[in-house]
Order: sequence, then structure tokens, then C-alpha cells
Amino acid sequence: MSTMRVGGLASGMDTESIVKSLMEVEQMKVDKLKQNKTYLEWQRDDYREMNTMLLNFDKIIFDGVFRQSTFTKKTVDVSNSAALAVKNINSTVEFTGSVSIEQLATSARLVGDSGRTDIDPKALLNSASSLNLSGTQTIRVATHGKPASEGVEITFDPSKESLNDVISKINSKTGVSMYFDQATGKIGVSADETGAGAITLEDTSGTLLSTLNLTSGSPNLQVTNGINSKFTYNGLALERNSNTVSINGVELTLKQATSGSEITYKSTTDTESILKEVVKFVDEYNKLIEKMNGEVVERKSKEYKPLTEMERENLSEEEIKKWEEQARKGTLYGDSNLASSLTSMRADIYSPVQGVSGSVSLSEFGITTSSNYLDKGKLIINEDKLRQAISEDPNKLYEAFMADGATDADQGIARRLRDNIKDTLKGIEQKAGKSTSGNDSFTIGQNLNDVNRQIDNWEQRLIDIEDRYWRQFTAMEKMIQQSNSQSSYISQMFYQ
Repeated sequence: MSTMRVGGLASGMDTESIVKSLMEVEQMKVDKLKQNKTYLEWQRDDYREMNTMLLNFDKIIFDGVFRQSTFTKKTVDVSNSAALAVKNINSTVEFTGSVSIEQLATSARLVGDSGRTDIDPKALLNSASSLNLSGTQTIRVATHGKPASEGVEITFDPSKESLNDVISKINSKTGVSMYFDQATGKIGVSADETGAGAITLEDTSGTLLSTLNLTSGSPNLQVTNGINSKFTYNGLALERNSNTVSINGVELTLKQATSGSEITYKSTTDTESILKEVVKFVDEYNKLIEKMNGEVVERKSKEYKPLTEMERENLSEEEIKKWEEQARKGTLYGDSNLASSLTSMRADIYSPVQGVSGSVSLSEFGITTSSNYLDKGKLIINEDKLRQAISEDPNKLYEAFMADGATDADQGIARRLRDNIKDTLKGIEQKAGKSTSGNDSFTIGQNLNDVNRQIDNWEQRLIDIEDRYWRQFTAMEKMIQQSNSQSSYISQMFYQ
């Protein structure tokens, strides 16, 4: 039951204002806790932002300098690109070759004629508008000249499935593509892959294929066998079931026969593409350490604290933004995990990699640490020197990044950095968790839970304190009113 509040009726005092002023002093204790909560939330979010930045850099390493394919990129000059395409897959050395193409590989095909144009492919197979089939039926489909007994078996129920349903099963499971043309009643079948041999279709139980005139001996059945590609590679006659062939880490795509004429090709290192990947790695590394250095050394601004609700009400959005930019500083100041990570990353970068032609360092490729101490370990690239090193031996640069040895000194730079990032992320997550983490699972979250409990307790105390003030003022008002009544009574006695 709430207490009735009497405000200055007897005393003439502005009790409401007095209580409000008294409560503002008490509210300061809660405001301080809420400011602490806000700062902890900023700190958590800034750690998570750093977490995201480290993960992104790790992905850039993995997708770039971590992959050998990054350093085996080549441009290939082909004398007849209309007839032959050549692509490097994993050859680490330059290559040349000659090819003449006798014939291309083709797919086997069948065309059957049902002799009917009234078949509804959407209707159930047991209906008159379809094929009037009955009972569960099974067919087999084989490719590349295999007998039907070695083919894929398809079972269907005419009372539940249509011709389109059966065709969908065939197309998804058997290695052929089937199409029914309702307008002509014809049905085409082609093997999904090229190569010598025919397509074989057989009714194991039922009459679907024979009804459609797709089985061996059916009238008007057109059969085209698939054939292999035939070509000569560096003087060696070869035959394959595909037009795409991999030889010594190089992919050849045969496009058209050359009537005995020879096509030549030659590779050169795609220096610019490799250079672009290395520059990207350096740029992202520099952005990362600039961010980390800035966070670790930026001190907290004592003059700026998180705004209280009352303070925010008196400021514009732009003023709030500028204030919070200052108040948010120092959330990661002096963090030992980030500071240690920075030191380790610098060592990972400039320490030579042993076991690669004796030892190798990035400086040999034109990648050095800035001499300006304000850059705090940023990397500088001499692109001319790097370009020359790539054109001479791209595999050596790959080894500098990706050597895999027993000791840290034998590990490539990319491997060292990824190990360091992994350790740093673990430390960050222990402090700030992930977006999916519950507060109890990380340090800042536990601190937030504690602050929230304190805020709840204090807010209840404020209610109790305000009620106490009002009870005291109400009691005072009653006493003054009683005193006034007594004074009035005495005055009346004197004047009687």
C-alpha cells in the first residue's frame, strides 16, 4: 500500500523539489555504476572488433600467401587459342609443349519416338492420359558401353508418379539427361560425360522404356555412340574420354580438331598477379598492427566518462557522438595479450626462415620494416625488387611464407603468424567472449553481471530512500499542522 505524500501544505516548503534534489545526490551512485557498465560494454565490443580484424587477417593469409597456387600463377601463350586452352594447375616450373588434335570426345546419345503426341508428362503413369502403366516397375540405365546389368536401377510406382517424376529421378541418379518433347512424342537421352561407348536402357520389370521405344531394337531408335578424344602431346599419341586433360600439373582443354597442324604453348610466371597477393598481405598486416598499436597505447581520458541519461538529454546527437569518441578511449590500453602478440608478429616477420636454401628473409624480396619508429613495425615494399624476385623464383618466396619445419625457426612466416593469431584470439575470447557467448563464460561478461546486480540493488534502495524522505517530510508537515492548530486555539482563547 503506497504512502500518501503531502507536499508543503502546512510548511509552505517545495517538498517535491527538495526530495528531487536529495535523490539526485543518491542517484549519482547508480549513475556511476551505469557508467562503469557502459565502459565494460565498450571494452567488450572493442575486444570483439579486434577479434574480427585478426580473423579477417588470418583468412587473408589462408586465401593468399598460404596457398601454393598463389605462387604458381602463370600466363600461357597458345599459338591457336581457338583450338586449345592451357591452364596451370600446380606446376611450380615453367613449361612448354605442342599438341595436335585429331578428334574431340563426344557424349553418347539416344533419340526415341513414342509415336504419340497425346501423352501428358504431368499425369500419373497409370492414367489414360499418360501411358496406362500398372504395378511397381524398375528400369536400368548404363553408360559408356556398360551392360544394363551394371547400370543404375530406378524403381517407380505408376499410381503415384508421372513421367516427369521418373525423368527427374533418371536425371539426378544415372549419369544421363533425359528430355520428353510432348509436341512430337520424342524423347532424347544424352550421357552427362563424354567418352567412348553407348547408352543402354532396359526394362527390368514393366514396360516404360519399351512403350517409349527406347530399348534396343525399338523402331526409329536413333543411337549415337560417344567417342574419346584423340590427340598428340609432345609427339606422343594419346586417347582420353574427356576433352579436358591434366598432364604434369597442366590442364589442357581441347576445343577443335586441328587437321594434323601442331599447336604450341609456353608459360611464363604471372608476376603481377603474385605481386598483387603479396602487396595485399603487407597492406592488411600494416592495417592490423596500426590498429593494435593504437589500441594498446591509447590511454583512458579521465575528463570524459560515459554520459548519464540526464546528461544525454541536454546534448545534441553530434555532441553525444563527439563526447563518446573521447570517453571510449583506452578500453584496450596496456593489454598484455595484444602487446605480446605485436612483439611476436614483428619477430615472425623479420626472423629468417631456416632450411630454405640455407635461410631466407623477406628483405631478400624487397619487403623490409620501416625505419620510421613512428610506424612501429610497419612493412615497406620495394616493388621493383619484389617483382624481380618473383619472376626469378616464385617458389622461393612461397617457401619463405610456407616452409614447414620442426622448430619455429624452420616455420614459414605465414605459419608463424597464423599460430600467433590463434593464441591471441584465445586470449581475447577469454576476456570478451564471442557474440554467441553467455556472460558467465568470459571475464568482462562476469564483471557485467556483477555490475548489473549492483545496479538492481541500488535502484531498489533508491525507491526505499525516496519513500523514507517522503515519510519524514510528511511527518514534519503533520507536526507543523498540529502546531499551527494549537497556536490558533491558544490565540482564540486570548481573544474570548
